[in-house]
Amino acid sequence: MENELLIHLENIDVCQEENIVLSNASLTLYKGEFVYIIGKVGSGKSSLLKALYCEVPVRTGSATVAGYDLLKIKRREIPYLRRKLGIVFQDFQLLIDRTAIKNLEFVLKATGWRNQGEIKRRIQEVLEQVGMQNKGYKMPHELSGGEQQRIAIARAILNMPEIILADEPTGNLDPETSGQIVQLLHDICSNGTAVLMSTHNYNIVNSFPARVVKCESNMLYGIEDHSS
Repeated sequence: MENELLIHLENIDVCQEENIVLSNASLTLYKGEFVYIIGKVGSGKSSLLKALYCEVPVRTGSATVAGYDLLKIKRREIPYLRRKLGIVFQDFQLLIDRTAIKNLEFVLKATGWRNQGEIKRRIQEVLEQVGMQNKGYKMPHELSGGEQQRIAIARAILNMPEIILADEPTGNLDPETSGQIVQLLHDICSNGTAVLMSTHNYNIVNSFPARVVKCESNMLYGIEDHSS
């Protein structure tokens, strides 16, 4: 079903502690769609993404992500929601005491994979998908920032998520590497995974067009689609 609605937010408030970071926000994301959230640092982009994976609470309105109602979700259900999401952070968040392959293996085992052959095969598949098939034996400190982010993206797609949430994934990378990472996310999207990516880098948005929403003054605004 190509037009499957994966994220549907309507008139929600997003709070950090007791402060309302976003007010009356609405957003849709469909299967296979790529959407940028742009805005200045501190405008609420990260808080919105955290709300989608239940790191910060959603108040009022209605909010559904991958079939889960965020206003009614029970604590025990949150891990199951998160398995439908792939999350990519600005600072990679790799485990620094183990190789790239062991980082990926750790996630698979933590999410219930048991068969060693299947684990090995899946890791090889995602490493090839992100162009890192020859770097899996390296430790994070032996990889460049761009390579670490590729491993982080490999980690995000291990369990074939419906949605990738990428929070400033190019924030620590140079322009050329940033372009390669965004191209990789667009390639993954073209295979059917929806991508919601926050950024304050307008060059990226112009170079790799897609639908844009903007965080500003505690509000979320739709902007014209750049992809045509």
